[in-house]
Amino acid sequence: MRTIQLYIPESVNLKDYDLSMIIAAKLCEDAIFSSGQAVQMVGLSMCGFIDIIGKYDVSIFSTSVFDLHAGIENV
Repeated sequence: MRTIQLYIPESVNLKDYDLSMIIAAKLCEDAIFSSGQAVQMVGLSMCGFIDIIGKYDVSIFSTSVFDLHAGIENV
């Protein structure tokens, strides 16, 4: 993984960990990151990530109709 530097205003009262989780969760939700990549970014186990991600109002399960149909076809 590469490293980037972000400039966050002091008025944003979030810990670095929370910012990382928000970014990882959003990228996972938008299917830009796999759940494995998101886990690697925040340094958690998969179980830990799944347990915590709900706090950020993100589900690791796809809600798209296309993914639902693809899942049904694979069963």
